[in-house]
Amino acid sequence: MEALTGYREYAENLMRKLLRGYRIYFSSDILNSDGRRLLEDIIRSMIYSKEYHPGLIRSVRRNPSMDNVLKLARILLDEEEIEELLMTGIEGPVRNSTWHYLERE
Repeated sequence: MEALTGYREYAENLMRKLLRGYRIYFSSDILNSDGRRLLEDIIRSMIYSKEYHPGLIRSVRRNPSMDNVLKLARILLDEEEIEELLMTGIEGPVRNSTWHYLERE
């Protein structure tokens, strides 16, 4: 069972990388070629970990839009973590730094 857990963790880490690197892997909210390679690694790891959702995986491969990628991300990550990763990917690390938290106080 540990091997299956390892594949799941690997898929989670790759999804974090994909969402954090929004500016690198997406062009106009569609995955570019580098993003598609990363997506295929995520899907492969999900299949190895028995997290296989054939309909969703098929739709993400056909239309790798941000909405479809987020549907896949919700299987692997919590909603709060997804939102934080996207904010970091879009606005940069400074927006989510301690300065952001000081503004609220």
